[in-house]
Amino acid sequence: MTPDLELTSIPAWAVEPRCPAADLTGRQWTVLAIGADATGIAEQWRAQINAEHPDAEPRVHHVADATAACAALDADLTDAKVGWRLLVAGPAHVCLRVRAHAMELGANDDEIVVASTEVDTREIYCAHCRTTMTATVGLTDEISCPGCRRQLYVYYHVSRRLGAHLGFATTGT
Repeated sequence: MTPDLELTSIPAWAVEPRCPAADLTGRQWTVLAIGADATGIAEQWRAQINAEHPDAEPRVHHVADATAACAALDADLTDAKVGWRLLVAGPAHVCLRVRAHAMELGANDDEIVVASTEVDTREIYCAHCRTTMTATVGLTDEISCPGCRRQLYVYYHVSRRLGAHLGFATTGT
């Protein structure tokens, strides 16, 4: 039985690619375009922000991975003001990690907009040995943990702290 995804901790954008409009309620914006597929989304968001706020200068960062995205986020947060918004576009598994980092730094979900460009790749956290692996795997599929070699069931749970899906053993060991 598959649960209603609205009742799980998985954001809708991590299951199906989405491109929401920019949050125009802010006063200051950080736009992170992760990977080549996110460039168009970032430019679309910049245009939306500039159309509504002609004097705004959103900080747009085109980066290759989560590490670079988190570094850009850290740099922008050093002088963030009330009304700061984060807009992240890229593969869902990378966006989950960046969102987790932003929340660790004090951001709230209502300050973050995410556009996913790809949703088939997931980061899975092993509940047994704490290894995190990246793989193309569906929800409710199984994957072998490289750390403890258990067969893990990919569950309908995303850790907001880790930005990874939960995997747990399908058989006792």
